[in-house]
Amino acid sequence: MTSSDRNERFILTDVSGGDFACAEGSAQFVLARTGLRPRIGVVLGSGLGSFADELRDAAIIPYDSIPNFPRATAIGHAGRLVIGKLDDIPLAVMQGRPHLYEGYSAKGVTFPVQVLGRMGARALVLTNAAGGINPEYRKGALVLLCDHINLLGQNPLIGPNDDRIGVRHPDMTDAYNARFRRLVTAESERLGEKLSEGVYAAVTGPSFETPAEIRFLRTIGADLVGMSTVPEVIVARHMGLEVLAISCVSNMAAGITGDKITEEEVVETGQGVRGRLLALLRGVLPKIDAYLADRQ
Repeated sequence: MTSSDRNERFILTDVSGGDFACAEGSAQFVLARTGLRPRIGVVLGSGLGSFADELRDAAIIPYDSIPNFPRATAIGHAGRLVIGKLDDIPLAVMQGRPHLYEGYSAKGVTFPVQVLGRMGARALVLTNAAGGINPEYRKGALVLLCDHINLLGQNPLIGPNDDRIGVRHPDMTDAYNARFRRLVTAESERLGEKLSEGVYAAVTGPSFETPAEIRFLRTIGADLVGMSTVPEVIVARHMGLEVLAISCVSNMAAGITGDKITEEEVVETGQGVRGRLLALLRGVLPKIDAYLADRQ
């Protein structure tokens, strides 16, 4: 059995994937390969991974070389951790993420967030490709997440709690940092683009939703639907990391337009918003980094 086979087997079967010692060991493995110490971690969703190509002085580390790290097998997810600078801001950027539908546990899916936290990150910026439920959205729109609905049937904090990581029952009232959202809104307006805010519903997939399921999600208050992000937000807040999340509306959800949904459409739409997302993050990330520095 190869080392990567052992890593995958560990994450798939071992419920202690988020254990403090495991995350600390993986974090030290990564930090030994770069002199940068980022305060911000960034997770790139389907078709959005090219953002990491903008980083300078980058250390590129495949997931399958990091101890205990899950692989990313979904289309549009390169599966690399890139530590580098965007302008002068050091970032830890995940090119792709694992999902529950790949067979990972909730703890396995969120293990990378634990590692980013142990590396010293104090904020987490999440991006994803999502189906648009709100009829005011259009394909290719960028939407700020202001809240979520967890329909995964799982929570990554189930099991023994380690008080060194966070409290047993973390508050989720302000899961998505309001100050960060205001920064994004101001920057988007400066760039001539108005971003909406929306509620994201997380489902397991891998099948896309039915029209009846979308009607249900709309009824309970969801504006967007996707297969990621929420477990990462829960673990980030458990650790005390501040969260910003931006969805790309990769397609309108089932039954909204009558069009069929494909994986290729999701990836292509993500690639199409690359320039807009880069411009937005280039303007916002320095302000987030300065905010974190002032609070040290």
